[in-house]
Amino acid sequence: MTAKTKVCVVAAGGTGGHMFPAEALARELSARGWRVVLATDRRGEQYAHAFPAEERLALDAATGSGPIGLLKAGVAILKGVGQAKAAFDRIGADVVVGFGGYPSAPALVAAVATRRPTLIHEQNAVLGRTNRFLASSVGTVASAFPTLGRASDKVKARAKVVGNPVRPDIRALFDRAYAAPSADGPIHVLVTGGSQGARILSETAPRALAALPEAIRDRLKVQQQSRPETLESARQIYLDAGIEAEVAPFFRDMAERLSKAHLVIGRAGASTCSELAVAALPSVLIPLKIAMDDHQTLNARALSDAGAARVIAEDDLTVESLTAALEEMLADPATLAAMSAAARSVAIPDAAQRLADLVEAAS
Repeated sequence: MTAKTKVCVVAAGGTGGHMFPAEALARELSARGWRVVLATDRRGEQYAHAFPAEERLALDAATGSGPIGLLKAGVAILKGVGQAKAAFDRIGADVVVGFGGYPSAPALVAAVATRRPTLIHEQNAVLGRTNRFLASSVGTVASAFPTLGRASDKVKARAKVVGNPVRPDIRALFDRAYAAPSADGPIHVLVTGGSQGARILSETAPRALAALPEAIRDRLKVQQQSRPETLESARQIYLDAGIEAEVAPFFRDMAERLSKAHLVIGRAGASTCSELAVAALPSVLIPLKIAMDDHQTLNARALSDAGAARVIAEDDLTVESLTAALEEMLADPATLAAMSAAARSVAIPDAAQRLADLVEAAS
């Protein structure tokens, strides 16, 4: 009689920040012989076209504000819990892993109620609302960063730092050596975040780079993500400054671009910070001011405390402040090399394997 293949239900909210780490875990578990089932919502499906799951569960879930909104959300989640219980019995779920976002709640509540092994993974340096609600009830809490804000002392004490799983093409960058720009060679700068609505980066970064001293400016080769409405103005700023630049709303080959970059300017989302560490890249980070619980500032701190990033608060970001930070870094290849080494020192390139080890231990 052959042993039963174990089944892991991966439950994740409908954003890339939740879905991409979930997919990395699913791939690692599949490679270890597990069967994987994905529980998400309609929003999550747009990120799940390549998700290695043998089945997908669409569980009712919702979020809301105000008494009526919260009541409706509660009813939806209870319905989703019932759906999850039935599905878990049918597929023989051995362990349920949640990655946050309200669509992960029904699956985890159902797993706790039926005494199945559970684990949550928090991608940010602050425990998100859904994970915060569930953290004291689940079996294992895994975190991406050593800091875990908004968590109770008990949860912090038992949280296990595993890092954020990154895509294989990003993981491969950890194995290559960072080469700072030569004394008179090109300086490759990558500006990210524009496609996610970072108007402040779309508008400020080109002006700041154009204001650098001529000796630096003439060597720049810039690749910038920009909001569609600021594409032409950014291109014109670079053209007027004599800077070679590629400006587009979205870059699909991000690993290739990171592999060539000497410096990255961007936001401080969890995936971004983890990828910068694994790719051993110096950075200037402008945390999103309206991010819940200011989690991007805490994400960035993991890099800045190590000396891998300069962080400029959104309220402090001006053309002048960004130009000053860039000039200090780009004028000295040794500074960039030291920042790269610092980024590498806090990287966790095997996060997917570490998380899969926890799943297997929990089951």
